[in-house]
Order: sequence, then C-alpha cells, then structure tokens
Amino acid sequence: MPKSILVTGGTKGIGKAIIHRFAKEGFDIATCSRNQEDLRRLKEELESKFPKIKVIAEVADLSQKDQVKALATKVQGEFQPDVLVNNTGLFLPGAIHDEPEGNFELMMHTNLFSAYYLTRIFIGEMIQRKSGHIFSIGSIAGTTAYPNGGSYAISKWAMLGMTKCLREEMKPHQVKVTSILPGATYTASWEGVDLPIERFMKPEDVAESVWAAYNLSPQSVVEEIVIRPQLGDI
Repeated sequence: MPKSILVTGGTKGIGKAIIHRFAKEGFDIATCSRNQEDLRRLKEELESKFPKIKVIAEVADLSQKDQVKALATKVQGEFQPDVLVNNTGLFLPGAIHDEPEGNFELMMHTNLFSAYYLTRIFIGEMIQRKSGHIFSIGSIAGTTAYPNGGSYAISKWAMLGMTKCLREEMKPHQVKVTSILPGATYTASWEGVDLPIERFMKPEDVAESVWAAYNLSPQSVVEEIVIRPQLGDI
C-alpha cells in the first residue's frame, strides 16, 4: 500500500514544495486551501507529473473548526496519512499593543488551533499502528522576539510549545514529532519586497529538510530543525 501525506495549506510556498518532494517518492497526497482555482491547478500538475499517485485537494478554511473536521473526514475516507504536516499559516504584521482587533483570534485559530484539532483527529490511528510522523511548520518568530511580530509571533511560540509537548507524549508510541522553524523563505507573502530573491531561502530547501527528517531510522527522531538564510534573518 502506498504511503500517504496530508499537508495543510499546500498550494503555495513551503507546503507546495513538501507536497512535490513526497509525491516524487510515490506518496499519495492530501491537501487544502481556501482557493479552489489554486487547488485545481495543483491537482492537475501533480496528476500529470505523478500519474500513479492519488491526490485529494479540498477547499477548506482551517480557521473554522467545522471545516477542519470536514477536511479530516474527507481524507479519512481515502486513507490514514502516514505523515501529517501542519503547515497552514497566516501572517498579519502588527504590534501587540495596537494591532487591529481580531488579528489575535484569526491567527491563533489559523496557525495554532487548526494544527491542534487535526493532530488530535489523526494521532489516535498513528498510536494504534505505532508509526507516523507529525511535522509542525513553525517559524523563527516562534523562538526570537522582534517588533511588529504581534499575534503571529504569539501563535508560533505556542505552536512550538504544543509540538514539544506532543513529542514527549508520543515517545512511548513510536510516533515521531518534529518542529520545522524556517527563517525568511521566498513565498507569496514576500512577493514585491525590495530585496533580491537570493537573500531568501528556497521553499525546496525546507522540503528537503522535512524529507531528510522523515527518512531517519525508527531509532532516531529530529526534534527541531532551524533553517535560516545564509546571510541571517531579514
């Protein structure tokens, strides 16, 4: 039976790069986005390039708990993922003391709650079969305080804490848990910025790190991967 992976927010950037890396290895793919057209293009691209794999591409706004559950139900109807990548994220800059009302709730629900809900849904089956790997795509904003990070930084600090707790819980169950903490990666959120593209990391480099961590022997787990641009943070 083919291996399978669920990557949330998989139509762009890091999520898309991870999907292509695992699809290349024959993994069946499940992903989601709020944009139907982006999902359609990704599905066609994957099915054309990797005709032997199964692709599930669902419209879902993961800031909404009912849509998180609906996505999980759809995926479970096709397969139980061997790998879960909690990648969905939203960045709205702002300072804690004066950012717009609602930023905190929106980013916490999108960046953190979605990962919490999905993990709880899928982890029971992983525990039962004593295998599986859960990746949390965090950020260096979850390890380093900086101005204008606001609620985004709060959500990423919380994501790292949740992932650390999950790692401890899963030790006796042979389920691996890894935090990925990237620095500035050239994705849609950086488009238009007045900096050379060479100043940023490539999404494919993050995807390679995820693939490498997944491929360790059962006796080892990478707990955290911090990846920064060669010239440092932006």
